[in-house]
Amino acid sequence: MADTVSNAQNNPDDSQPWSELGLKVDEYARIKEILGRRPTSCELAMYSVMWSEHCSYKSSKVHLAKFAAVGKDTPRGPLLAGIGEQAGVVDVGGGWAVTFKIESHNHPSYVEPYQGAATGVGGIVRDILAMGARPIGVMDALRFGALDAPDTARVMPGIVAGVGGYGNCLGLPNIGGEVVFDPSYYGNPLVNALCVGVLRHEDMHLAFASGTGNKVILYGAATGGDGIGGASILASETFEADGPAKRPAVQVGDPFMEKLLIECTLELFAAGIIVGIQDLGAAGISCATSELASAGDGGMHVDLDLVPLRDSTLSPEEILMSESQERMCAVVEPANVGKFLEICAKWDVLATVIGEVIEGDRLLIDWHGERVVDVEPGTVAHEGPVYNRPMERPWWIDDLNARSANVLPRASEPDDLAATLLKLVGAPNQADKSWVTDQYDRYVRGNSILAQPEDSGMLRIDEETGLGIALATDCNARFALLNPYLGAQLAMCEAYRNVAATGAEPVAITDCLNFGSPEDPEVMWQFSEAIGGLVDACKALGTPVTGGNVSFYNQTGGANIMPTPVIGMLGIIEDVADRMRSGFTTPGDNVFLIGETHEDLSGTAWAETIHGHIGGVPPTPDFDHEQRLGRMLVAASRAHLLSSAHDLADGGLAQALVESCLRNDLSVSATLPSGDPCVQLFSETPGRVLVSLPNATLDAFAELCAQHHLPLTRLGEVTRTGFLELQGHFALPMDEIRQRWAAPIPAAMHA
Repeated sequence: MADTVSNAQNNPDDSQPWSELGLKVDEYARIKEILGRRPTSCELAMYSVMWSEHCSYKSSKVHLAKFAAVGKDTPRGPLLAGIGEQAGVVDVGGGWAVTFKIESHNHPSYVEPYQGAATGVGGIVRDILAMGARPIGVMDALRFGALDAPDTARVMPGIVAGVGGYGNCLGLPNIGGEVVFDPSYYGNPLVNALCVGVLRHEDMHLAFASGTGNKVILYGAATGGDGIGGASILASETFEADGPAKRPAVQVGDPFMEKLLIECTLELFAAGIIVGIQDLGAAGISCATSELASAGDGGMHVDLDLVPLRDSTLSPEEILMSESQERMCAVVEPANVGKFLEICAKWDVLATVIGEVIEGDRLLIDWHGERVVDVEPGTVAHEGPVYNRPMERPWWIDDLNARSANVLPRASEPDDLAATLLKLVGAPNQADKSWVTDQYDRYVRGNSILAQPEDSGMLRIDEETGLGIALATDCNARFALLNPYLGAQLAMCEAYRNVAATGAEPVAITDCLNFGSPEDPEVMWQFSEAIGGLVDACKALGTPVTGGNVSFYNQTGGANIMPTPVIGMLGIIEDVADRMRSGFTTPGDNVFLIGETHEDLSGTAWAETIHGHIGGVPPTPDFDHEQRLGRMLVAASRAHLLSSAHDLADGGLAQALVESCLRNDLSVSATLPSGDPCVQLFSETPGRVLVSLPNATLDAFAELCAQHHLPLTRLGEVTRTGFLELQGHFALPMDEIRQRWAAPIPAAMHA
């Protein structure tokens, strides 16, 4: 027998499992205050999932509000939709718009790697679809524990297979991302999934329920017992080192149903019969009904008996909390319901009218003819607790910053420098990632212009004009640990530079902010500093925040992960035929370094790999330089001056030279700039790009760099000798470098 509203009024002292559902004592008291009574069990279920950290952003709202100061204008004009919508929408010209967003599915991917990662992809794809867009590509930013750790061997194959399996079945190219290993992610991998979609301006849809009498239709997969409390509750849990503390059912994905759902939804949009729409992700029906109703101009009545079930034994509370995948909720005028159901039937998509928009401001839900929910929807969807949690600058950070990597021993002799380079390129974070990316279809749909391992992924939007977009995700968590303010800015600058290096103009960002427990004042200090860094960087670079995700409680055995603010940068390129690749292409081309190299060894791959050291202060970004560099690269791309362009980041110049050679089986003969060869090779000073170009465009390129006040240093030329030659230092066979670079991940996974 269901716990009805009248029963809640008549039996105010009945005990309820509010603590088991993740609510705090004061939160439960607040719910009773809002309702003027104790909640029914269904209402308690709704509030618990909607007031979870994952859904309500209760610990981050006060900090995220600072993004309002950035504004909503891109270099191409105002955002069409921004923070608060299911995904941001950017005008890219020619009547086209792009919507993109990145979100986390970290904890579900630890509990059940394949399904956790797969449904992370499915969820972000539906967010993009719900804006009225056709999804056209995905990316994934992954973090694992040490490559040789037992837990990495458990979670990594499943997560990679889940990302690839779901995206490949949907027919969406995976065009980029990251794979990073660090002991701090042991027992808490990060799975950040990004999706991008394209739409015409007039086709944009938003999530709201309006029009009294309009019908609420649930369509897609039937509702099952999988994922009850999955993303919403798991995202507020921490884990022990040897296994998850809780194992609620992780969502189970069906990509073939999602493919039908995508095509069905796009036809429904084209028919012009959707008033409002929302995907069902975290918190399921609880989220969709409360958010649609609260954003609309009326209330909503829903009959849970009408919800199609895969499991007839589900209680009403479980139906409301289920996070079964591949479901959408639409608001439709009565006259269009028949057409709606007809289109769904055509695509073999289950669709059921479960309620309607009503007058007033109440969300009313019935079960077996009895009222089990009677709430104001805004109190569920938007009026959850807001915490201004205590912050404290870590006591250890001054000591950490004092341990500069600039004082560590450096190789100077030829053999030692060569050995250092080989060790770096053979370290997991610098090594070949094709074991991962070869499991992804990068070219399906035929519009992939660039994909891994290029600096950014690139997709064609318009076949007639060649209009395209570029996307990159980046974050060096070592920098963020040493200084979260600078670390977040450096992540953003790297993403900005990666997009510009392909010839696209950076215009906007989405972010996925992965941190430890918000109940730890030191974590909240890190989070606040990172937000402040991003706000200032966005202002300086003119790139607004379109939306994103916060993931807290990323810790294992009481140890927090390194702060990991992943930035996704969107760029626009007028004609994808102008795109630049990262690898050397032509023997005899000149090789140049743009930008100056300083003694920036702290937080670098060199310090970590060679010395097992993390300490010091990361470099300070120069936003004016980054903008001038970006404008120059876009201009060079349009003029077809360069054969290749490759951003310098992890591993510095040494890694950039290696990757530029390996891309097309070429080699290089170079002379290092004057100064310490270890610094020149392995420093990670930001704002630098390695380029190659023919003699024919050399003067024009030099003039372009001079116009933008950019330092330009000739290093040497592209060769076919089969050696990476650094004049006066060493010559390493490219075959040996490739062997070291290609081996680590396959060896670890096969073992």
